[in-house]
Amino acid sequence: MNARVAVWLCALMAVVDSFGTFAALAAEPTTKEEAARALRKASDFFRTEVSASGGYLWRYSDDLARQEGENQASNTMAWVQPPGTPTVGGAFLFAYAATGEQYFLEAARETAHALVRGQLKSGGWDYRIEFNPKARPKYAYRVEGGSSDARNVTTLDDNTTQSALRYLMHVDRALGFKDDQVHESVEYALSSLLKAQYPNGAWPQRFSEPPDTSQYPVLKANYPDSWPREYPKVDYQSFYTFNDNSIADAIDTMFEAERIYGEAKYGAAAKKAGDFILLAQMPQPQPAWAQQYNAQMQPAWARRFEPAAVTGGESQGVLRILLSIYRETGDKKYLAPIPAAVKYLRSSQLPDGQLARFYELQTNRPLYFTRQYELTYNDDDLPTHYGFKVGSKLDSIEAEYERLLKTDPAKLKPRESKPTYKMSRSLAEQARATIDALDKRGAWVEPGTLKSYGSDDPTKRVIDTRTYVKHVEALSKFIAASGGRE
Repeated sequence: MNARVAVWLCALMAVVDSFGTFAALAAEPTTKEEAARALRKASDFFRTEVSASGGYLWRYSDDLARQEGENQASNTMAWVQPPGTPTVGGAFLFAYAATGEQYFLEAARETAHALVRGQLKSGGWDYRIEFNPKARPKYAYRVEGGSSDARNVTTLDDNTTQSALRYLMHVDRALGFKDDQVHESVEYALSSLLKAQYPNGAWPQRFSEPPDTSQYPVLKANYPDSWPREYPKVDYQSFYTFNDNSIADAIDTMFEAERIYGEAKYGAAAKKAGDFILLAQMPQPQPAWAQQYNAQMQPAWARRFEPAAVTGGESQGVLRILLSIYRETGDKKYLAPIPAAVKYLRSSQLPDGQLARFYELQTNRPLYFTRQYELTYNDDDLPTHYGFKVGSKLDSIEAEYERLLKTDPAKLKPRESKPTYKMSRSLAEQARATIDALDKRGAWVEPGTLKSYGSDDPTKRVIDTRTYVKHVEALSKFIAASGGRE
């Protein structure tokens, strides 16, 4: 190497070294204190600017002029259906568990009290809560609600009542069961769910009062002699409902209640629902499950695009419920339906490996709808708002089934343990990005629209509760990994 090249290389190395030093200085590590300030600022903004009386919706325009849950909403409304009020409250509880900061427990209590104000006399929750005093009489709320003719429909659809109840149970425990409003609300909701359970162990999609048990005999699933090919416009709220995981979420809630309160009656209700699943398995040639059943235990229509059929979608969800119940109970009767169901579903897969959402009763032909909602065997004119084909999860379901068979049942029951978080490069980078994305108000804003407002919506940027929850959890984990709880 000649002298000139050597001098050039030394100069280059010096420049590279100086850039490295500059980069190291520029990339100062995020501190626990910085993360804590960002977490508090974001939570203050959500509580003081976004919240409606302690409750939350799904999405807001960045200027907070418009907002929505699943539908358009006013600024005096909260949404119960996830990712609404219980989901945001869960983020507060997560932050409290990770950091030990009393502020977040008080935020969780505030959100719990909002749900208490939204509890119906029937025991559970509607999709939304109205806090406007002039509008509250339309609903049969237990607190400041309307009279006997007000809306009093508890919904188990879309994890609505179940998510609210599980959240309240977790807050109740975090508060040492000493908040009388929260504790009494939980007891009332659990009692109402027990009363709403049918004799065969199922739950309806919605209810206003306990069922007349004489109208719901305990029967095994069976095929009707015939079924309508056009939408019969039937009221399906009382049907035994797997759709949207209604029964699965109720089962999870009851097992959780048993763990938190130590009362066997809640676990017994969950197991009774498992017994319903055994009854609901269709006989050959289609040993799987329907979305919903009538009182004669026959598959039945629900919405205009949900015919009486055996389902490739919900059946996979039912198989996962059975695996979950077995992990809780160790009783192999809950595994017994799985082999025949998996075999049938595998034989029903479409050429691309997917499953049809609906299979015609007994013929097993895939059923679809046109965009005009006419029932058809063809899949060339499907509505776009609904999944008429679903991915196959049969490999993972069967693998889990085989694993459980080989595992000592005594080692399967879920046990709660306090999570721990270790610092990592990815966690630090996530915390840094989360802090940098926070605006001056304390909001995380992102590109998006309010879907329920349609094409006239001027919104270009939104505040999304799911993003808030994700960022709160990231900062909370970072603080905990940094030695968060003093």
